[in-house]
Amino acid sequence: MGRLFCACVVLLCAAELQARPQVVAVFGDMPYGKSAADTVQLEATPRFIDDINAEKSVSLAIHLGDIHSGKQPCTAAYDRAVLAQFQRLTVPLIYTPGDNEWMDCHKPGEGGGSWNSEKGAIDYALDAAGQWVDYAGGDPIENLALVRELYFPKAGHTLGRDKRVQSQATAYARSYPADGDFVENVRFVEDGVLYAFVNIPGGSNNGEDPWYGAPEPSKRQRDEIAARTGATIRWIEAAYREARNNGARAVVIGTQADLWDLDGRDASHVGAYEPYVQALAEGAKAYGRPVLLLVGDSHVYRSDNPFEAGSPCLIEPSAGQPATPCQDDAAEAHPGYHVANIHRVVVHGSSLPMEWLQLTVDLSKHAPAAESAFGPFAWTRRHP
Repeated sequence: MGRLFCACVVLLCAAELQARPQVVAVFGDMPYGKSAADTVQLEATPRFIDDINAEKSVSLAIHLGDIHSGKQPCTAAYDRAVLAQFQRLTVPLIYTPGDNEWMDCHKPGEGGGSWNSEKGAIDYALDAAGQWVDYAGGDPIENLALVRELYFPKAGHTLGRDKRVQSQATAYARSYPADGDFVENVRFVEDGVLYAFVNIPGGSNNGEDPWYGAPEPSKRQRDEIAARTGATIRWIEAAYREARNNGARAVVIGTQADLWDLDGRDASHVGAYEPYVQALAEGAKAYGRPVLLLVGDSHVYRSDNPFEAGSPCLIEPSAGQPATPCQDDAAEAHPGYHVANIHRVVVHGSSLPMEWLQLTVDLSKHAPAAESAFGPFAWTRRHP
C-alpha cells in the first residue's frame, strides 16, 4: 500500500509538472525611430526591459525582429547599442532578424544607396567625412553577417540568460551543407511545447525587391533568396517532424514577416512568401495539434487564423483603441487553404506606447480561437 501511494504521488507530481503554465514575453519592431536622430524608443528600452524582468512569472522572451525603423541607418554602433539593452534581460531571449537590420539596409531611406542608371552603378549614401553611412554600404549580405556576428556569436545559445537551443548551424541536413550558415534559425522544446524560429524578412516580398533600386536583382541577390528560402522551409519541416515524432503538445513558430500583409498593394507583393505559407499549412495539418504563429512586420496588433475563412479576426486600428473585427483579406493574399489548428498573432510594434505580449501556455487549456486565446495559449497586452 505504501509503495502504491508513493507511486501515485510521483505520477501526480509529474502530471502537475507537465501541466505547469509557461509565461513568455513577446515583442518586436522596436526600438523604432522616426529619423536617424530619433532616439526616444532606444532611450525608453531600459524601462521596457525592466518591466519584463519585473514580471517574475516570465521564463522566456522573444523578439520578432526589426531593431530599428526603415528611416534609420544600419550601423554597427546602433546594433551594439540595442544588443546591450537586450543583454539586460534576466530570462533567455530568442531573437529572429527583421528586414530593417539587414535585408533593407540597401535602401536610401536606411542610409544605403540608389542605382545610378547613367553610370550603371550604385551611388552610396555618404556622411560628412565621405564615408559610407551604412555598414558595408548597406549591402544586405554583409549586414546579415554583422547581425550574426553580434547577436549569434555562439551557435545554439540565446541572448539574455544563456539557454541551450538547437541551431540550424549545427543541425542542418547533411545533404544541404549551406543550411549551416543559418545560425539564427533555432528550435527547442520547453515543457511539452516545441518552439521554432526562422529568418523570413518582411516588407520586401521575401527579399525580391532589387537591391539599391537596380533594374533587376543581381545573381548574388537571387542566390541569397534561394539559399535562405530552401534552408527556412527545411527548418520548418524539421520542426513539425520533431513535434510529431516526440509528441509535442503544441507548437509555436516565430518569424518577422507578416506573410499576409499586402501593405496597400496587390497579392503579388506577398507572392514570394507562398512557399513558406504552404510549408506552415501542410506541416500544421500533418501535426494536427495547436500551432501558434507569432509575427511582427505589419506593426498593428492582430489575432486571427489567415488559413481559415470566417475565423474570428480582430485588429487594433491604432494604439489606445479597442480591437475591432477586421475584414478577412487572407484569401486574397494566399488563397486555397483550410487549416483550422493554426492561429496568428501580430504583435504591436513601431509606435508608442511600446508594448509586449504576455503569452501564457497552459497545456490543460483548450480554448476556442478568440481575440486573446487559442487552444493552450492565452495572451494579454502589456505597456510599461
